Amino acid sequence: MTESNRNWLAVEITVDARAVEAIEFALNEIDAIGSEINLLGVKSRQSTICVIGYFHEKPDERTLNTQLAEALRIYGFSGDSIKEIVWREVENTDWLAEWKKHWQPTAVGRFMIAPPWSDVADTEKIVIRIEPNMAFGTGTHETTQLCLKAIDENYTPDMLLLDVGTGTGILAIAAAKLATEHTEKEQKNISVSSVAKILACDTDADSIKIARENADANRVDDKIEFSLGSITGETPEFDFVCANLTLDVITPLLPMLIGKSRRLLLLSGMLVEQEDAIVGNLRNSQITHFQIEKAGEWISILVNTAKGRTN
Repeated sequence: MTESNRNWLAVEITVDARAVEAIEFALNEIDAIGSEINLLGVKSRQSTICVIGYFHEKPDERTLNTQLAEALRIYGFSGDSIKEIVWREVENTDWLAEWKKHWQPTAVGRFMIAPPWSDVADTEKIVIRIEPNMAFGTGTHETTQLCLKAIDENYTPDMLLLDVGTGTGILAIAAAKLATEHTEKEQKNISVSSVAKILACDTDADSIKIARENADANRVDDKIEFSLGSITGETPEFDFVCANLTLDVITPLLPMLIGKSRRLLLLSGMLVEQEDAIVGNLRNSQITHFQIEKAGEWISILVNTAKGRTN
């Protein structure tokens, strides 16, 4: 059976609206070939949303349930966040074309995040092409947008940048794009030493593979070094450290993230209700200079580690 005439399987998961990204993350972990959020008729303050995942073959029920539970735990939600799970068969009436309509270019500051197939009319933007639903970080979620905004406003090409948990590589690519633009505009005045050194790491091998492919598609693969693994005691210090993770991942890493950041530390992937917890952790680490940004249900924290430590 060819791709053009085969049918697909779709799982429709009705979930607490705040837990949507956790469900998308779970679907990605069990190799869904695509996912979408059904916003038809959804009101801005609706409590539940339907997330749809598409598969060639139905995954094992235990695997699905285990991954959903783990994703909800990581994102700080309980199992009762899921209200209903329904499977159905989907005729392939150019489903891929319909799915692609969901992914439209997203503007964040000077950046325009766009899927490979879309046209971008605004030529003044720095375009970053990211293949959707392949790893965490496609530019559409608030946590990614908060990080892109912080990079846009605070990163300079003379900085050494570390992206911990890079996912699709979008944050590292954004920094590399800024460095490239600066080099092109100021080529006569910029020295070789001021061209950024960017390291991106992730504990997931598939994410590293995808991030490399995205960097190559954006023509910045020569500006980013990708590494499989996490930050360790052997990791050198960087001027700007990004960690768009989740609170349960950030908390044990926080002392090391602070120690490896010479100037700025960007933390995201945390819910608004987790603000007190992360602020308490920062203060326990003698960090006092930081700025909190909010988008929807999510927050980011930009820490000035250069002057943020107290003795």
